[in-house]
Amino acid sequence: MKTFTDFALKEEYKHIQLVGDNLSELESLIGWKRFRLILEPMYVNKTASGGRPEADVIVMFKMLVLQQWPGLSDPELEKHCIDCPSFRNFLGFPDYIPDSTTVWLFRKGIIDNEKEEEIWDELQSQLDSLGLKIKKRMIQDATFIHSDPGHAKADKPRGNEAKTRRSRDGTCTKKGSKLYFGYKLHSIIDRDYELIRRFKTTTALVHNSQVDLSEENEVVYRDTGYFGAEAKGFTATMKRAVRGHPLGIRDIIRNKRISLKRVPGERVYAVTKNVFSSGTVLVTTVERVNMKMLFTAFCYNLHQLRTLKRKGVF
Repeated sequence: MKTFTDFALKEEYKHIQLVGDNLSELESLIGWKRFRLILEPMYVNKTASGGRPEADVIVMFKMLVLQQWPGLSDPELEKHCIDCPSFRNFLGFPDYIPDSTTVWLFRKGIIDNEKEEEIWDELQSQLDSLGLKIKKRMIQDATFIHSDPGHAKADKPRGNEAKTRRSRDGTCTKKGSKLYFGYKLHSIIDRDYELIRRFKTTTALVHNSQVDLSEENEVVYRDTGYFGAEAKGFTATMKRAVRGHPLGIRDIIRNKRISLKRVPGERVYAVTKNVFSSGTVLVTTVERVNMKMLFTAFCYNLHQLRTLKRKGVF
């Protein structure tokens, strides 16, 4: 029966290929097997009693990538991987599809074993190997990630024992006349290829100017939110008028030039929020939000890699 089911799924997938399968393009963009060296050590005890999952770590890793694309919950992800031929093909038509609990535990294992940075560094290494190395021009910006404030007052922390759906680590801040509750994604992209190269997740209360993601010898374009803040790279920050010091014509022209340079950075957040549904999170801690942002940034880079490959950049 299982062989017949696999045959039926592969035959159905042939019809999808005729109209185009974007996921099949993503599968060939990077070396997925190289992440095995990072993920396998999470399961030190490989005996039957050691709690080692039946599913392959690369299958579960790819499922976390798939989850970001349409913004699926864990149970929805399990269902889609079972009945969607394009999802099954992306996973390599595995013999076993992990259930939602297994996926949740795998995600928790990545956090507990502090594998996020290794995963991100491996992706960046692969981007460099494709000839997409950082040149010099970078764009840094930040965006709010909304979370559910619950029924308590916005400035009251939830606490571990509170019986409310409020985000545990989320904080409240005000921008202009608008109030925001939740977290903030800080990122820096290279202006040449528009790939996310570094990111950091904080609570909403952390001001943009407190996070510097630039490196030495990089030119970093930033908006007025970073005015007055130092950078490790060469800063190209838009100036802001202060009391007694209005902007002169040269500063206004300079700001417009920097603003034009920063346009690709706005597109990044438009894609991550509209395509990958990352503008709002249901998880309740900074660690889990950071995990979601990791795979959001990972998926955005795959999305951009596909565009670059279609243009013949690599």
